[in-house]
Amino acid sequence: PRRQELLAQIGVKFEVMEADVDESVADGESPRAYVERLARAKAEAGWRRVERDNLPRAPVLGADTTVALDGRILGKPADSAEAAEMLAALSGRLHEVLTAVAVKHDSRLESAVSVSEVRFKTLTREEIARYVATGECEDKAGAYGIQGHAARFVAELRGSFSGVVGLPLYETAQLLDLIGSPA
Repeated sequence: PRRQELLAQIGVKFEVMEADVDESVADGESPRAYVERLARAKAEAGWRRVERDNLPRAPVLGADTTVALDGRILGKPADSAEAAEMLAALSGRLHEVLTAVAVKHDSRLESAVSVSEVRFKTLTREEIARYVATGECEDKAGAYGIQGHAARFVAELRGSFSGVVGLPLYETAQLLDLIGSPA
């Protein structure tokens, strides 16, 4: 839903396609390589579906976001206890949010990675518990969504706000222009 809102914001017409991609981290894989591999795999999977189902040959966009703390990938929490652990680890710290976007059209596949730095204020156990209780941390890398209640934790942001939300609009528009797709 967040990516759909962002695409609509820049006037991109689109249809949502599910892409079945294994999101496991490969041994020794860096956060940057991880998100770019997944974005490219999602775009490729979408393109295979276009070809298989004989859909209109429009560009297919794939994206993936992760949070990295000291080079360690913080994916989506398995449960509220893991979400609380992630938020405690991010408390008072600077971390990176990496979002890769890839566009596939015919034989061409282009991708870009947006890296933003976010610093959280120091969080109390009560603040973490209240946030986890909102349910917003579910299905979000690093256990938070900057566009929701967690915005109050952000002391500093350097980079792309839309990239932290889940789709860097500048890079997305650049890739669509590069591949020759009108917005």
